[in-house]
Amino acid sequence: MSDRLAAGGTEREAHAPGSHGVAGTIPLAVPNIGPLERHYVVEAVESGYVSSVGPFVAEFEDRFAHRVGARHAIACASGTAAIHIGLILLGVERDDDVFCSDFTFVGSVNPIAYLGARPVFVDSEPRTWNLDPALVAAELDRRAAAGEELPKVVEVVHVLGQPADIEPIVDACDRHGVAILEDAAESLGAGWSAGRYAGRHTGTVGRVGCFSFNGNKIATTGGGGMIVTDDDALAERARHLTTQAKVPDVGYLHDEVGYNYRLTNIAAGLGLAQLERLDEFVAAKQRLARRYDEALADLPLDLPPRVTGFDATYWLYSVMVSPADGRGRDDLLAHLARRGVGARALWRPLHAQPPFAAARVLAGSVGDGFFERGLSLPCSTDLSEKDQGRVIEAVRSFFG
Repeated sequence: MSDRLAAGGTEREAHAPGSHGVAGTIPLAVPNIGPLERHYVVEAVESGYVSSVGPFVAEFEDRFAHRVGARHAIACASGTAAIHIGLILLGVERDDDVFCSDFTFVGSVNPIAYLGARPVFVDSEPRTWNLDPALVAAELDRRAAAGEELPKVVEVVHVLGQPADIEPIVDACDRHGVAILEDAAESLGAGWSAGRYAGRHTGTVGRVGCFSFNGNKIATTGGGGMIVTDDDALAERARHLTTQAKVPDVGYLHDEVGYNYRLTNIAAGLGLAQLERLDEFVAAKQRLARRYDEALADLPLDLPPRVTGFDATYWLYSVMVSPADGRGRDDLLAHLARRGVGARALWRPLHAQPPFAAARVLAGSVGDGFFERGLSLPCSTDLSEKDQGRVIEAVRSFFG
């Protein structure tokens, strides 16, 4: 723990009783903010550095890079901004193809559209719920054999805190000279404990990795993101682009189109405190997931993946409902809402989103099934055993 907490009390004083929503409703996921966070933010305010200039930004970047095992980390205003810059770093331009998971939040694909590039959506595999490596490899091989243009980037999203099966994707991309960008927005604290990438954190296998610190993520800065890379030149350009592409000069000189994408010093102070507590947060998510697994195992639900050697953080604890007696996911959501449980449906696949209706999709309908059957249960890192018990009882009563 940092010595900055000298006047702060204990970290577990983060929420007062009743902070989990109004009228007894248990929300899906809320940030866990305590005295350490308050102390850092006050220090940032009192320093006079409240915008993107300030010591906390650099410190947050350095500590984050060390935590995930990357050479460089560049703080951004959002996870979406991080992906946008990451695609630029990898040379994505108008009319380039970018492979991306079909089953993911729209923030994964919007930056592709910002650049005028074409998303190609890859369906999921049931084993990890992430994009299917076999589909990626088959399409790359097919395009190469036919002399067709290869994608500029394959964007690997680690959905819901579940690491993707990245080894075969790396093999396929290396075979064809295609870069990998990892969208690790939801998987801070996750990685692999077996295989070629044992001991690696998500986001550190591809040339560029991107993280999010939105309010509902495992660690938050209120809103923010991070780019990580081991490439010195890419890191230097990322810092340049995120600060309006300003070059040293007596006046204001900008050598290309840049972006106002830097994180503020106040937000970085909050991020530093959250990063110090990351092990606590990950342990809480995994503890909640184990209890849900044990309590719901006998119900007609598909529980989150547990793949040997893939260390998930269960950012959102999500299940798939098997329809029974004419009732399905939406009926369970309505039942939980009446019981004061703030569950939420999973995302609609990107090919079903109006802005991307014309995009090509590789193979099946696994992601469609995830949307039709999937929901997430409350899993805040300070969710009490009593409140989790309420959630479990509410789910069981639907099937009882």
